[in-house]
Amino acid sequence: MKHYFYLSAAMLFAACSQKPQPADPASTVVNPDGTVTFNYRNDNAKNVEVSVQFAGSHAMAKGSVSGLWTLTLGPAAPDIYPYCFVVDGVSVMDPQNFQYFPNEGFKKSLLDIPGKDDPLIHAYQSQNPQGKVDYVTYYSSTIGCYNNALIYTPASYNPAGNKRYPVFYLISGTTDTEEVYYKVGRMNTIIDNLIAEGKAEEMIIVLPYGNPVKLMDQPADFAMDLFSKDLINDLMPYVEANYLTINDAEHRAIGGFSRGGNQALSNGLMNLDKFSYLCSYSSFTSTQLPYVYDHAKETNSKINLFWLGIGTDDLLYKTSHDYIEFLRKKGINHMLEFTKGKFGHTWMNAKYFLAQTMPLLFNKEKATAAMSDGGMPLPELKGDEEEFNPLVMSRLFPPQVTSPEFGQGNVTFRIKAENAQEVLLSGEMLTAPVPMQRNSVGVWEITLADIVPDVYCYNYIVDGTEVMDPTNMYLAPEIGFKRSIVELPGSPYSINLGVNRDDPAKSIKYSPVRIQRTAKGKEYAMVIPNQHTGTIQHTIFLHSGAKATFQAWQKIGKAQQILDQMIASGECQPCILYLVDDDSLVPNDAITLNADNFATWSEARKALVEMLKKM
Repeated sequence: MKHYFYLSAAMLFAACSQKPQPADPASTVVNPDGTVTFNYRNDNAKNVEVSVQFAGSHAMAKGSVSGLWTLTLGPAAPDIYPYCFVVDGVSVMDPQNFQYFPNEGFKKSLLDIPGKDDPLIHAYQSQNPQGKVDYVTYYSSTIGCYNNALIYTPASYNPAGNKRYPVFYLISGTTDTEEVYYKVGRMNTIIDNLIAEGKAEEMIIVLPYGNPVKLMDQPADFAMDLFSKDLINDLMPYVEANYLTINDAEHRAIGGFSRGGNQALSNGLMNLDKFSYLCSYSSFTSTQLPYVYDHAKETNSKINLFWLGIGTDDLLYKTSHDYIEFLRKKGINHMLEFTKGKFGHTWMNAKYFLAQTMPLLFNKEKATAAMSDGGMPLPELKGDEEEFNPLVMSRLFPPQVTSPEFGQGNVTFRIKAENAQEVLLSGEMLTAPVPMQRNSVGVWEITLADIVPDVYCYNYIVDGTEVMDPTNMYLAPEIGFKRSIVELPGSPYSINLGVNRDDPAKSIKYSPVRIQRTAKGKEYAMVIPNQHTGTIQHTIFLHSGAKATFQAWQKIGKAQQILDQMIASGECQPCILYLVDDDSLVPNDAITLNADNFATWSEARKALVEMLKKM
């Protein structure tokens, strides 16, 4: 067995050259005039629509020669827009687009229309130094299991250095996962570009998961604010113990979009000993916070920035307007910004607001000037603004079926497809697709028993069309059609095997999965184990194969969990893992494992376990 020491980023940069990606005739195309041609191949479909945020839903036509369903819309302003195809009443992502919107419920692809002359603020610019993004797993005493977050560190960050950084806690909206401000909001490229232009301070950015109740095994007391308790008691201590942070209110900010804006304001205002920069994007918060509003002078003295942004066409505009009026009556200082024409309550607004506030964070002079100016004047209400109420909430977030649902020794899969004639379940846990049964309200379901506990990729086949599970937030990071991921109770790779129930402080401290770029912009990931001292002797390159991105070994292969659990149990020595999807990133004499060499991910995971045992 050959041994390999840690490879420097420079060595990887030298080895890397991006392989050309051939254009697929069924790909969605951004045309030179700013219009977009949507293409979709499906020989089984009777009717296909495209639903895109800049234009709404429109029927597509099937070409008699090409067989493609196609439609051209626009022109649209340069930005990033979620979209999907609706095939005979069922939403599907674009199978030719590897970029997607991580979400607990809806599943959409991302359309990136670049700037015509200059790059947009969220665009990757190779000449600018690039920060890194860590996927972290931390034990949460609040929810009694592990929770997830993403943590951005700037290009200058050196974990072995002495320089410390301020921290911005940035929270996504309702049904969003912790990944959304990274994959959709592009917070890392926005701050990289602003830092390079000298417009923003260097900072660490933390993306929490806003709905931790979904991670719990047992039903929670919904009267308890689990997110806030986890943020203050679990996530913040984790960040400050593992990163070079400045731990006082002057160097902490909190902000968020939609529900995340509410969570940010409520936690910021209730913890002014911890946060002095507060940002709300398309949101508001309670007017019933104890003490804060009735002691304006004291509250104002603790806040460096109280920034509120909302679109005048946002469904939350009236409610936010009322909240701003309330702040004025109470004498709470704040700064305002309004937009129009960014399609209301959207991530186009969320990115814009983020780029406006980042230059003010941790710069007291700029923040003070902005607060003194007050920003834009508050427009008068016209009287026709939409009221945000439970009816609106139920329209935006209608009740969904639960899938997958775990029982005693079984798992039930469900999908709502009212117009379907046949629905099949297909997955790695099955030898062949199996038919599902339809109930009286158009929900198809099937219960499987006696399945070996493991991690499986699966999908539905609705009248011949492959469909991911709409209500499962765990998606396989595959380049074409993306399957859903289910981890059955009792899986040997469960993240919660690391919990020490007798002494949670002794639970496994999982290593971050660190996302970074080569000099040519190619993304890859590294796992450097926390549980080691001295020199690490072994390096393994895990290749995701031709049909998946580099994150497949992280999300399906469970490489980080396998490594850390085996180190903790003494089954292997510490190793460095590189997660890649490009042959050019793999040195010729490297120890490698390629997912394409295995029929299933279960086989690939077992091969990794055996390889690690030999290290």
